Amino acid sequence: MSRIDETIEFIPIRIAVLTVSDTRQLADDKSGNTLADRITGAGHILADRMIVRDDRGTIAATLSAWADNPEIDVVISTGGTGLTGRDVTVEAHRDVYEKEIDAFGTVFTMVSFAKIGTSAVQSRATGGVAKGTYMFALPGSPGACKDAWDEILVKQLDFRHKPCNFVEILPRLDEHLRRK
Repeated sequence: MSRIDETIEFIPIRIAVLTVSDTRQLADDKSGNTLADRITGAGHILADRMIVRDDRGTIAATLSAWADNPEIDVVISTGGTGLTGRDVTVEAHRDVYEKEIDAFGTVFTMVSFAKIGTSAVQSRATGGVAKGTYMFALPGSPGACKDAWDEILVKQLDFRHKPCNFVEILPRLDEHLRRK
């Protein structure tokens, strides 16, 4: 069973938050605020925060720029993961990913199903890796952001989490780029 090994020192990581919305501003970005508060509350560093419109190219360009930034280890986006015509965040993430973390969406669906039942099928939450940076796309509701953080990300982004976690392999995510 998973657990936190309190004998191991906590390692804060640098996390950027991207809100995808045509209508939100920082003042009323409840989902972005939820993530930022949980990130800093867990002891991590809020490395950057931005709001961009529902535009696939803009989202992908922002993700790519953050993946190129050595001061960012993880990017979490919120919004644009649904089924409507304007929901292009998942496609933008996949434009940038080198590898997809398929089980992230599956586990998020399991967590969501326990809370909202069959409505969970409408989410396309996803996770992946690009240029040694983890990336996760979450739905735009504060509840979904809480669920993803509290049930999955807070654990996987904690070096002390056993039996394994994302942080312990973070230094190896870009090893293919360093090979001769």
